[in-house]
Amino acid sequence: MENPSAAPQAQPARRTYRYYDLAMAGFVCVLLCSNLIGPAKVAELDLPLIGTFVFGAGVLFFPISYVFGDILTEVYGYARARKVVWAGFGALAFASFMAWIVVQLPPAAGWENQAAYETIFGATPRIVAASLIAFWAGEFVNSYVLARMKVWSEGRSLWLRMLGSTGVGQGVDTLIFYPVAFYGVWSNELLLKVMFANYLLKVGWEIAALPFTYRIIAWLKRAEQEDYYDRRTDFNPFTLKT
Repeated sequence: MENPSAAPQAQPARRTYRYYDLAMAGFVCVLLCSNLIGPAKVAELDLPLIGTFVFGAGVLFFPISYVFGDILTEVYGYARARKVVWAGFGALAFASFMAWIVVQLPPAAGWENQAAYETIFGATPRIVAASLIAFWAGEFVNSYVLARMKVWSEGRSLWLRMLGSTGVGQGVDTLIFYPVAFYGVWSNELLLKVMFANYLLKVGWEIAALPFTYRIIAWLKRAEQEDYYDRRTDFNPFTLKT
């Protein structure tokens, strides 16, 4: 018979981390800035040996979110990276809604910047939807591939795992965002040029950032005493369980 006076079993303490919240905040900050500032402008550079290079300006900073995603997944695991992706998705959705509300407000008499404001912040619902869907799909694919490759490789070849996951994730993001947002608005030639150039820039950015990413990951693993392997993880993207 169960002893009613017996002390209840203590529940295991949940693991806490010193820098996880800071990494989440950095991820959301970079994501918001790259999506609000960059997409409105298509830039063009004349490069030696390459020629004219056309790209969306947001690509200069958006890949940093994938660096954050790689760091979070490698150190803390897929489940905790999943929470960060949802935090970013919520922040993007709210920022888009807030921008739509502000654009719709009638301008005051004498304020002559409404047209310019609409150009910068008045993204069409189509572009907003494309951005949200592409971000969500690309980040989850990136995190999933990295987590799976870590288990398969027993933690070896970090550089190969990061490049592989980023290549697949950024490919998914690019293939969703540009056709959904701009097909029929841009010419097919411009659309393909920007897609190809942006994909190369994103992957090239990841390669250039590898030495920095390696150092951050190594430092975080030491500081947090964590190097998570997703051997029994539920990879369902629609749950926030850790």
